[in-house]
Amino acid sequence: MREVRVRFAPSPTGALHIGGIRTALYNYLLAKKLNGTMILRIEDTDQTRYVPGAEEYIEQSLAWVGIKIDEGVTAGGPHAPYRQSERKSIYKQHVQKLIDEGNAYYAFDTEEELEAMRNRLKAAGSSNQQYSATTRMIMNNSLTLSEGETKKNLDAGVAYVIRLKVPDSEEVQLHDLIRGEVKVHSSQIDDKVLMKSDGMPTYHLANVVDDYLMKISHVIRGEEWLPSAPLHVLLYRFFGWEKDMPQFVHLPLLLKPDGNGKLSKRDADQMGFPIFPLTWTDPKTNELAKGFRESGYLPEALINFLAFLGWNPGTTEEIFSMEELAQAFSIERIGKAGAKFDIQKAQWFNQQYLKAKTEADLAAYLFESLQQENILCSEEKALKICSIMKERVTFTQDFWQQGKFFFHGPTSYDEQVIAKKWNEDVVKVLTLFSKEISNTAELTAAVAKSILESVTNQLGIGTGKILQGLRVAVTGNGSGPDLMMTMEILGNEEVANRINHALSIIKK
Repeated sequence: MREVRVRFAPSPTGALHIGGIRTALYNYLLAKKLNGTMILRIEDTDQTRYVPGAEEYIEQSLAWVGIKIDEGVTAGGPHAPYRQSERKSIYKQHVQKLIDEGNAYYAFDTEEELEAMRNRLKAAGSSNQQYSATTRMIMNNSLTLSEGETKKNLDAGVAYVIRLKVPDSEEVQLHDLIRGEVKVHSSQIDDKVLMKSDGMPTYHLANVVDDYLMKISHVIRGEEWLPSAPLHVLLYRFFGWEKDMPQFVHLPLLLKPDGNGKLSKRDADQMGFPIFPLTWTDPKTNELAKGFRESGYLPEALINFLAFLGWNPGTTEEIFSMEELAQAFSIERIGKAGAKFDIQKAQWFNQQYLKAKTEADLAAYLFESLQQENILCSEEKALKICSIMKERVTFTQDFWQQGKFFFHGPTSYDEQVIAKKWNEDVVKVLTLFSKEISNTAELTAAVAKSILESVTNQLGIGTGKILQGLRVAVTGNGSGPDLMMTMEILGNEEVANRINHALSIIKK
């Protein structure tokens, strides 16, 4: 059996989209399951779109979600360099082979000549306005020029690109492990540029050459690359590498939450959720885009969520660690249809992973926030807070955002609760309750409950009628974690002071 070698090959043109993380994840899971090798290759041949810091961002994002790289720019390996801009000489050798064997040619066409060609085709009613087998023989290239004229142009430094010479009438076939047999007539494939005028290869040439030289066994990439796959098949054939061609896997698209169209950054911004793994500041515009990490998502929850966007294990089980995902993963269970990016489901996964953590782990998130706020807190208090809040939170920062009342007395009170629940009975109970707990040596949840029941029985008022009023007086909120435990954490003196303060300023 062929050794499994997969690659994630992003371009450093900006922040890594969350769909790129899913592509990297599926590659990684296959490698992990079959004891293969995971390669990170940086495809930076388009220097005009290169963005400083993007490469580092890619590596940091993969590290955060737990995708470990076996070979790559930083990890090194036997097929270095892994940055395509450093492999120019390799591509030049291979494209020269294509030229020498008549499978590629020099094209000297100017932008004006290319535009004139497209306009002629458009005027003639052609729906295909590409540089192809039907147009190349009327263009300015080494197929229409004599050998001497071609050499003269090359010697004179006339700008050129190198194009693939696509066969003019044949069917190109490939097998995709998700989509089955794919057939495209060569008349639908244009003579793509393989080498640009700046001497840099295009994606088509570089990725085929690198995948062969790096012995890639499976090309797992987005559905948007499926139309280019027949072109790549031709390149494998022209190089004589057909028997070493990798197996193709073109992943389904990530769709908007409503399923209508491909998910974009603009959609995510409008709906208020992240689309990048880590916060990214665009170096050109200084625009800041918040990441999943900074929004309070756990990497293991995000990975679990992404794994299910297009793949399923064939069972009702949903919670999988990275190791469990690798064991369960198979290409056969990846679907063809686009996957809706259900952000509520991502939040659900995050909740499940937070609930499963120990109080000590959760307290670390709370301490992070407290440190930023310059608030001191004992470990015992932090553990108790996290214990009663863990069933209610969605994100790591919620322990602080929803639990501020543990550190600051309320400055405002839930108006709806005040309007509906604050009455003379509440005032009577809270007045007596405050006096009773002030005389208590230690206020535990059990003691607080006992005193409250004693006071309500003494006054002949149902406990249920005053609970929301008591909560508002103590926390300012109409809902929250267990009220008795909340009072235990705050202590009798603080609770009494808060109740007395509320009694003094809440008027109906």
